[in-house]
Amino acid sequence: MLDQHDIHPLFAGAPSTTEFKKLRKRIVRHTREAIEQYGMVEPDAHDPDAPRARWLVCLSGGKDSYTLLAVLHELQWRGLLPVDILACNLDQGQPGFPATVLPAFLEKMRVPHRIEYQDTYSIVMDKVPQGRTYCALCSRLRRGNLYRIAREEGCSAVVLGHHRDDILETFFMNLFHGGRLATMPPKLVNEEGDLFVYRPLAHVAEADCARFAAAMNYPIIPCDLCGSQDGLQRQQVKRILDDWEANSPGRRQVIFRALMNARPSHLLDPRLFDFAGLMRGSGQNRNNLHEIPHLR
Repeated sequence: MLDQHDIHPLFAGAPSTTEFKKLRKRIVRHTREAIEQYGMVEPDAHDPDAPRARWLVCLSGGKDSYTLLAVLHELQWRGLLPVDILACNLDQGQPGFPATVLPAFLEKMRVPHRIEYQDTYSIVMDKVPQGRTYCALCSRLRRGNLYRIAREEGCSAVVLGHHRDDILETFFMNLFHGGRLATMPPKLVNEEGDLFVYRPLAHVAEADCARFAAAMNYPIIPCDLCGSQDGLQRQQVKRILDDWEANSPGRRQVIFRALMNARPSHLLDPRLFDFAGLMRGSGQNRNNLHEIPHLR
């Protein structure tokens, strides 16, 4: 643990227990691994003469975004993340949203921030038919506003708090309902091509985010828009994964490792692997053995 007089205010009052120290170290390690593995920091970022990148870190008030904000500041504090961080909360006009909680928290923690009010709630309620889920339209409107804010603030990346379990749930939603093998990528470029989108918590378990935010006593704000709807596909997938995890502890991590170990030659997409080009007794097959792993 860093000395209490030499830490960012986000960590003031952090528990001194061995259990919490291990939790914090694990989250920081997994986040750093994802940042390095997926190339989220520009190669010249450590060059003092190079322009310093600025990240728009999206803060919803949930456990995941608080964890993201804290861990990025720790990495920055240690000199391991050479970027400037601007926290941003998009107040979407939901009735009863505690609009003063995040500004007060960020001021107290001395975190540079921007609070933006855009009433997307009314648009979602007007456009989405009764009984349908709000998430798709809500997320599109939110994303468009965040991209605009990032451009206005001179940011090169929009940084989101999706964790390992979000990625797994999205994979199974696409598998069960979308008919495709896809999930949330840890790094992508937006459609306009001018902004990166990063998910530095890609390797971090949701349970670790929950334990971390609870231990730090961050002021959690629930999402009452989509969280108030029953029977969502994501909730159904989460229950399936919970059941698998209960019956076979570690199942989530095994599935996650599979997403990092794709074998195009053992799937069925000819756009990813040249099945038609495979030939018997050809040296080309031996040269491409790394693409044609042995069956297990």
